[in-house]
Amino acid sequence: MSAEFELCPGRKIGGSNPCFIIAEIGQNHQGDIEIAKKTIRMAKDCGADCAKFQKSEIEHRFTKHALERPYTSPHAWGPTYGAHKHHLEFSHQQYRELQQYANDIGIFFTASGMDEMAVEFLHEINVPFFKVASADTNNIAYLEKTAKKGRPMVISSGMQSMETMHCVYQTVKKHNPNFTFLQCTSAYPLPIEHVNLSLIPEFQKEFPDIPIGYSGHETGIHVSVAAVALGAKVLERHVTLDKTWKGSDHAASLEPAELAELVRAIRTAEMAMGSPIKQMLPCEASCHSKLGKSVVARKPLQKGVILTLDMLTVKVAEPYGVRPENIFKLVGKKIKVDLEKDATITDAMING
Repeated sequence: MSAEFELCPGRKIGGSNPCFIIAEIGQNHQGDIEIAKKTIRMAKDCGADCAKFQKSEIEHRFTKHALERPYTSPHAWGPTYGAHKHHLEFSHQQYRELQQYANDIGIFFTASGMDEMAVEFLHEINVPFFKVASADTNNIAYLEKTAKKGRPMVISSGMQSMETMHCVYQTVKKHNPNFTFLQCTSAYPLPIEHVNLSLIPEFQKEFPDIPIGYSGHETGIHVSVAAVALGAKVLERHVTLDKTWKGSDHAASLEPAELAELVRAIRTAEMAMGSPIKQMLPCEASCHSKLGKSVVARKPLQKGVILTLDMLTVKVAEPYGVRPENIFKLVGKKIKVDLEKDATITDAMING
């Protein structure tokens, strides 16, 4: 079983703890703080554990030329990529306001730090954990600086190889024992054939001492439930108030009804995982009393006879007697009473 650690105050992940569900709002707020608050509220009402955003210090994340390039996408919020990104970026004060709102309604709040200066800000406002986006997972200098701050880390693996993830593991582990990897494929929306859920048990084998999770960009909820059944201890899904809104992430996001159903399905799946110990359970007693079979006499038997296999058969009987799997243990034993055909054979009837 993977190690467990406290990801947020009072909330552990890994081990036998329930899956930690992150509602990734990202930039699906359209640059409107009221929409952001409504989406946080929605995440809370649907049962998610955490509302997450994406924080950038734009001039530190992008080069001047990257910001100046024309941006003609139907999802654009401005004529240049810089204008587009600035429209979607909340100020430090707005982040503090959103954090306070999340605290007031009782849901954890964090963000992906999309550059080193964004991580510094998130550290300053005391987020419970850092989320590392797939684009920064092979940014080793960034990882070292982030890990040294000592906060738990949730690290996505999109666009990376297993070799790179081993490098990431070694880099972070030197400075911080509390981190998790998420299986992730960076496509929006994600074609089902590229989800690769089989990587969850692979990650578990490669990194047995950390929890493994899943960050999904597929449509619908079934794949995410399957990820939890495979052992994902953290689940991240993009959420939106309306999939038809402008923005490239909305199509791969869950609307409120879907998020609520996902949370219910995950909690049901976790309950259904139950115990790894195979035994007859109390809830099976009624079925067993009606349908459970016993060893009975195939024909009339006289007291003192030495039992052979052709004297015995297995039927639903009353009362219950020797269990069918023990029929061969009766062969060669002497019976202590006369038995009519179909009579139940019990342990008390057998010598030895």
